[in-house]
Amino acid sequence: MNIAFTLFDYFPHGGLQRDCLKIAQKCSATGHEVTIFSRAWRGVKPEGIVVKTLGCKGWTNVARNQNFITVLLRLLAKSKFDAVVGFNKMPGLDIYFAADPCFEAKARSRSPVYRLTRRYRFYRKTEEAVFGIREKPLILLITDREVQHYQYIYGTEPDRFCLLPPNIDRRNFTLKDVAQSRHAKRKELGLKDDSTLLLFVGSGFRTKGLDRAIRGLASLPKSHCGNTHLVVVGHNKPKPFDRLAKSLGLADRVHFMGGRNDVPEWMLAADILVHPARNENTGTVLLESMASGLPVLVTDVCGYAFHIKKAKAGCIVLSPFNQSDFNAILARMITFAEQAQWRVNGLAYAGKEDLYSCHQRAAERIEEFIHNKLTPPFNHFEQKRSS
Repeated sequence: MNIAFTLFDYFPHGGLQRDCLKIAQKCSATGHEVTIFSRAWRGVKPEGIVVKTLGCKGWTNVARNQNFITVLLRLLAKSKFDAVVGFNKMPGLDIYFAADPCFEAKARSRSPVYRLTRRYRFYRKTEEAVFGIREKPLILLITDREVQHYQYIYGTEPDRFCLLPPNIDRRNFTLKDVAQSRHAKRKELGLKDDSTLLLFVGSGFRTKGLDRAIRGLASLPKSHCGNTHLVVVGHNKPKPFDRLAKSLGLADRVHFMGGRNDVPEWMLAADILVHPARNENTGTVLLESMASGLPVLVTDVCGYAFHIKKAKAGCIVLSPFNQSDFNAILARMITFAEQAQWRVNGLAYAGKEDLYSCHQRAAERIEEFIHNKLTPPFNHFEQKRSS
């Protein structure tokens, strides 16, 4: 099979980017020809997979996205792919990997003036090209929390949705590994071994609630304030949040590490993962933390927050978000003796639940879709007549 994958931009530390690459690699490993089309590719290109970058032309994001789609559709029309698998909403897809929330549902909560903008018209059009009743892409879901919005707004047929398991890697580590990571990471920051580390992981700082986490750190009681640090791992612009930290007197206690390949070690080293997101369709980092024995503090808007609640592996901040409530819960989590039990609960849950097979299942659904597409339907009448 010859399969095209489409993604606006690739960079090594993005969740959607990792999903795209891993599913493409699963398909390639079973003998299929795979080509990934992207505007830009940062990082090492995978072996055995063709990567074609189309450039970033345009002054705005909308213009760049529209140009990419226009050029891509022109190329696809001249090529012979058995299926086109998209990781961003656009026309011309056979299969869409749905990692983002429903755009139109969010837009309806904004001012009517917003719906007159070019940005609104573009994203509404590309979303309808996937979920509208005139289109028939298979929709691979990693959470079903947005299905009701798509069905209500676009009338999307239920049989087009395919729910996948989560997509984290299995972790194997010992107590010695934990102790070594805790010491090594604190040494890297120039901190004492008894320092408390809060970990924030995410590539969209505002969406993931970094400002909320920084304010929570600033609110801690004096008994814990000076000994608690926030480590920020992710690919984003840190300047506004660095200014916020400095304005709150936290210049030496908020550490911006950029995108990193050693996130698993930071999870072993940290005491609590803080993820007070404003919006999060899933939240893979929550499951990765549980599998690392790291307690989690998360807002209930995250699609995977229910796993934390079900596992009893941390605390949930209820909506509507209140900073004072978040601050109080954070202070309790740092001082509670329950930290050890949260760790045990998370590890036990990660050991018995399927949190790992998303990419394999996605590759299987892609193969199945293409097989059904290429295999002509069985015709009972024609068989009877020929016999």
